[in-house]
Amino acid sequence: MKKLLLALLFAATPVMAVDFGQLIDLGRKAVDTGKKVADANRDLTVPEEVELGDGITATFLGAAPLLPDQNVQRYVNRVGLWVALHSDRPDLPWTFGVIDTDTINAFAMPGGTVLVTNGLLRRLTSESELAGVLGHEIAHVVMKHQLKAIQSDANWGAFADVGKEVAAQRLGRNDIAGLKSRFASAGIDAVKNGVFLRPLDRTMEYESDRMGMLIAARSGYDPFGLVAALQMLAQTKPEEGGISMFSTHPPPTDRLAELEKLSPSFDRYAMKAQLEPRFKQNVK
Repeated sequence: MKKLLLALLFAATPVMAVDFGQLIDLGRKAVDTGKKVADANRDLTVPEEVELGDGITATFLGAAPLLPDQNVQRYVNRVGLWVALHSDRPDLPWTFGVIDTDTINAFAMPGGTVLVTNGLLRRLTSESELAGVLGHEIAHVVMKHQLKAIQSDANWGAFADVGKEVAAQRLGRNDIAGLKSRFASAGIDAVKNGVFLRPLDRTMEYESDRMGMLIAARSGYDPFGLVAALQMLAQTKPEEGGISMFSTHPPPTDRLAELEKLSPSFDRYAMKAQLEPRFKQNVK
């Protein structure tokens, strides 16, 4: 009876040419898709994190170049490197720069690149304020906030990568690059599709404010420099900042209210260096 059923089944089934090579290829792509999904959710190595940040940075610098003032760039880099050395990830290849735009903002890329806008820098009044702002961005990198935000959207990106590979093969090309190119490209895509520019969770911003103050204090700066910077932002009209901190961060008043809870813990460090003359000498 079993043989009869099998015979009837095959008799009722249209005869089709089976391309075993195509089936094997589809199987490989399914396995590759699974690997990419797993890859999207695993912890990145430091080199991979840096490569992702490089792609994001390249996109930013394509839209807004670095400020053509080497003295300012050296100064911000020195302050940033000093503060970063007192963070919990001092061995990252930290790089700091000022981009030539009047908007008011700062950006931390996975892997240790931090960019501040010239619009924000010009509104600061002391090195302790600069250290506070950089400390906040360094804290984002230390706690991998942006990386987590990007990876939360990475499952879609994993499947999109497979689609790009199939499209390239159909066009008779093989555009699939190595690991470094893949992560750098993912960084570029994270900016282009808006993932990187989405506001982070408020708790992440508050965490970075708290850690930023701590890192600044460890570095020898008055930790209330960040508070002074936030007070300045609170007095700045949103329309003055363009696409700025007002659209990517919680309101400064809310951040100040959260930091007010910690003030007693930092009071003993309040008399540390402000370094206003050195700041004004370098940022004219």
